[in-house]
Amino acid sequence: MADDSVLPSPSEITSLADSSVFDSKVAEMSKENLCLASTSNVDEEMPQVEARVIMVQDAGKQEELLKALKEMKVPCVKMDSMEEFESLDSPEFENIFVVTDFQNSVFNDLYKADCRIVGPPVILNCAQRGEPLPFSCRPLYCTSMLNLVLCFTGFRKKEELVKLVTLVHHMGGVIRKECNSKVTHLVANCTQGEKFRVAVSLGTPIMKPEWIYKAWERRNEQCFCAAVDDFRNEFKVPPFQDCILSFLGFSDEEKHSMEEMTEMQGGSYLPVGDERCTHLIVEENTVKDLPFEPSKKLFVVKQEWFWGSIQMDARAGETMYLYEKANTPELKKSVSLLSLSTPNSNRKRRRLKETLAQLSRETDLSPFPPRKRPSAEHSLSIGSLLDISNTPESSIHYGETPKSCAKSSRSSTPVPPKQSARWQVAKELYQTESNYVNILATIIQLFQVPLEEEGQRGGPILAPEEIKTIFGSIPDIFDVHMKIKDDLEDLIANWDESRSIGDIFLKYAKDLVKTYPPFVNFFEMSKEMIIKCEKQKPRFHAFLKINQAKPECGRQSLVELLIRPVQRLPSVALLLNDLKKHTADENPDKSTLEKAIGSLKEVMTHINEDKRKTEAQKQIFDVVYEVDGCPANLLSSHRSLVQRVETVSLGEHPCDRGEQVTLFLFNDCLEVNLYSLKFNTAVFCDLPNYLK
Repeated sequence: MADDSVLPSPSEITSLADSSVFDSKVAEMSKENLCLASTSNVDEEMPQVEARVIMVQDAGKQEELLKALKEMKVPCVKMDSMEEFESLDSPEFENIFVVTDFQNSVFNDLYKADCRIVGPPVILNCAQRGEPLPFSCRPLYCTSMLNLVLCFTGFRKKEELVKLVTLVHHMGGVIRKECNSKVTHLVANCTQGEKFRVAVSLGTPIMKPEWIYKAWERRNEQCFCAAVDDFRNEFKVPPFQDCILSFLGFSDEEKHSMEEMTEMQGGSYLPVGDERCTHLIVEENTVKDLPFEPSKKLFVVKQEWFWGSIQMDARAGETMYLYEKANTPELKKSVSLLSLSTPNSNRKRRRLKETLAQLSRETDLSPFPPRKRPSAEHSLSIGSLLDISNTPESSIHYGETPKSCAKSSRSSTPVPPKQSARWQVAKELYQTESNYVNILATIIQLFQVPLEEEGQRGGPILAPEEIKTIFGSIPDIFDVHMKIKDDLEDLIANWDESRSIGDIFLKYAKDLVKTYPPFVNFFEMSKEMIIKCEKQKPRFHAFLKINQAKPECGRQSLVELLIRPVQRLPSVALLLNDLKKHTADENPDKSTLEKAIGSLKEVMTHINEDKRKTEAQKQIFDVVYEVDGCPANLLSSHRSLVQRVETVSLGEHPCDRGEQVTLFLFNDCLEVNLYSLKFNTAVFCDLPNYLK
């Protein structure tokens, strides 16, 4: 709870007003005074007033403070009681009182006398940074909430609210009555109400009151900031605070996982039908009718509300996710404004913050739009993957479209009067290439772009290095295959038996060599990173759950989509080989296809060779990290580990017998790792030294 060293004085009741207004007036008055001072110099010179620090009671006994003031070259005197106050008052000085206890009677008397009061941390921080003492219109103990603008909601006890506001002011923070885009943090005592919904819509961090109390406990720590992520995240209001959930229509495994996630996110769960439940989460694909008539207080929502709340790190509005009332006018209005599939999405995204605040007053709006059921025209089902008209241009409309996807695609492919076997294989090659490009676009737009987007609600879901590890060179691969697909589309649209397909792949052979090895060689690392982040980061797990359920993914996970580049080149080589079989010997494309197949094999050989080298280097790094005393010169670009053998020493002396010896056979040397039972140590040496 709170530290009792600060209690609000009667005059502090006025601090419940919007303090930002008062602060701005003080700033304006300061500017006016500066202007008046500059103009009055024409008539007479204003006397200079020097700042003087008065160390009150215990503050005068702190050597660290006295040393800091000496370094700042600020005069100081000591004061033990209010009886000395009048004798220290002088028009020659602007007195700044340093008080260690913001509760005692001396502090209250100084505050009533409208004195300028600061705490010891303010002096120490200014001395450390070489800055002048700050001017504050109210007592300032420390600056741990400097530049923070807070708003409060859900507090019924005025005494508690006054105490919190007072602490915020003592730490340099500002209070606003209304929650808007200028508010940096909302301090909430509940998870409902207009201010809460606006904060969720704007992505404003929502904090528990304990955040302020704990920050005050650390008021004496120099350079401490209450807004740093490591400290602030401990006190964020979890998505399911005050929520009791139940789950209907899920498998036992899914239900168990979601129940664990509920507890991790600050909520609790009960069996379906329990009257104490606040939310019933329904798997809409399996549940057609509810087994009971829900009460008016129970929110019956789709599972997307559950995962969306976790991803946003805040409780989403239930209205947009209701199981029975999905087609409300408010939903249509909000979805049309928030949808990322509109042509003017960029302009609307810029106006998002302003519109969300207004919408929140009209309806219980969540900033996380529910998944709309797509029409058959834009769905990407397994059966439609080979549809030649189902290109990224017609099926991917969300987010920032890659430049190569912005081109219009032909709606149909001309069919020759007599379909030759060569044309049939060429058509299949184009269809699979179009499908592959579509999958790459889905990976980029549905997963990579949202994860890289700045200003994510609740902060970044993944770190930049984690995103780079997962997606690697996928955008580069996409760009190359988009060009190949465009060339194949032009070839099919203007079909002629003499046109060369092999030239297309020879044209981009160097690009394939450049883009594929970095991704394929590190695919296992990418897969491991996804599994690791999904286990350790609930928001990423929720992000995958939401996006993998969308029709664009074709019921495939991110890992299953990312394995496609690993499989693509062998598939293309088989199709080109089949195409060569159906190409006449006199056709010039026959020899070109052979060269194209050879170039693809070279790419795959290059990938395998790079992968082998990468794995060999990784094995050497494992040895270096595992073995104590391993020589640094063991690391070499030309060295690879051939074999590792665990043995036991059979020496002539009894004390040498039974010692563990590990042999590391490299391509150019043999190293020995000897573990001595006698000295309980490991020695790493080469074979000649070991034989000595």
